[in-house]
Amino acid sequence: MTARRVAILGSTGSIGTQALDVVRNHRDDYEVVALAAARNGELLQAQAAEFGVPLDSARLCADTPHVLTELASLPEVDVVLNAVVGFAGLPATLAALGHGKRLALANKESLIAGGPVVAAVRDRGDGEIVPVDSEHSALYQCLRAGHAAEVNKLVLTASGGPFRGYGREELVTVTVSDALEHPTWDMGAKITIDSSTLMNKGLEVIEAHELFGTPFDRIEVVVHPQSVIHSMVEFVDGATIAQLSMPDMRLPIGLALGAPARLPEAFGAIDWTEISQLTFEAPDLDAFPCLRLAFEAGRAGGSAPAVLSGANEVAVAAFLDGRIPWTAIAAVNAEALDAGTGNVHDVSDVLEADRVARERAIIAVERMDEAA
Repeated sequence: MTARRVAILGSTGSIGTQALDVVRNHRDDYEVVALAAARNGELLQAQAAEFGVPLDSARLCADTPHVLTELASLPEVDVVLNAVVGFAGLPATLAALGHGKRLALANKESLIAGGPVVAAVRDRGDGEIVPVDSEHSALYQCLRAGHAAEVNKLVLTASGGPFRGYGREELVTVTVSDALEHPTWDMGAKITIDSSTLMNKGLEVIEAHELFGTPFDRIEVVVHPQSVIHSMVEFVDGATIAQLSMPDMRLPIGLALGAPARLPEAFGAIDWTEISQLTFEAPDLDAFPCLRLAFEAGRAGGSAPAVLSGANEVAVAAFLDGRIPWTAIAAVNAEALDAGTGNVHDVSDVLEADRVARERAIIAVERMDEAA
C-alpha cells in the first residue's frame, strides 16, 4: 500500500507532536510532506529534519496565515491534520475540503464558527472530515454500529475539568494556575481553560451537530470524571454503544489518519482489573454557564456559533493575562451573544461575525478591567 502523505498544521503543539509520534512508528504507512507551526521555529526545524520535510514545506505561519491554506492545498498531500488553535484554522479547513483531501480535524473552532460554509464546501467536493477530538472520534466509531435513522441520542462525556463539584461562590476566586491544572488531559492553555469552564464541551456539542447532523435536542452532555468512556450513542431500541479507552490522544489521531483502518498498535488499552468504577453526573449549568450558552448559540444558528467562538477566544486570552476573573469569561461571551447575531452565507459573513464578536468582547473586557 502506498504511504498516505500527511500535512500537519500545528505540528509543534500537543496534537501535532503526538501525531508525529504516531507517524514515527509507522513510516511505511505515512509520509509527512508538510509542517506548519505558529512560532516555535526551532522545534519545527527539528521535526522537518527528522521526517525529511523540505524547508519550503515546513513553515512558520503566525504572521502569514495564508501559509496554512497553501500547505493544505498542496497536490501531494492526501491527509491534512488541522491542529491549529482557534479561528485561525478556518482557511485550512476550507482549503483541505475544497481540494478533496481527508481533513483530520482537531481545530473545532473552524467547524463551529463556519459550520454552514464548511458543510457547503464539503458537500461540493470529495473532501471528508474525520474528527480527532476524542469525543467525536468516539461518536464516529460508535455510529458504525447502526444506520443514521436508528440513532436516538448522542452522549458526549466531560471530565468536569479541575473545578468539578465547585459552586458559583468557590469559582469566584480561582486563579489561572488553578484553571490550567486539568485532571486528565495535557493540552494547550486555551483548550485547558475552555475545559475548566465547560466551554470546550459546549463547542463540542456544536461540532457534533455539524459533523453528524444530529439535532441539538438529541445531544446530551454527562460528566464522567474517569474519562474512560469518551462518548456514547444511544439507538432507538434502547441499546447504547460506548467507546472506552484510557486517555491517549494517539488513538483518535491514528484513526483519523488511517480510517476506516485502525493502527495495529494499542494506545490507551484498558487493564480491566484496575477499573473499579465508572460514574456519571449531570453538568451544573448554574456554575458553568458556558455550556448553556453553547447550546443556545447552536440552536440559534446563523452567526451565533461564530460570535460565541470569537468572543470566547478574547475572553480566555484576557483571563490568561490576568485582566478578568474566571467567572467573567461566561459574562463576556453572554454579552457578545446578547448584542445580536445574523446569518452566515459565505466566508465573508463568518469573518465579519468573528470580527464583531471580538470587538464586543474587547469592549466588555476593557470595561471589566477598568472596574476591577
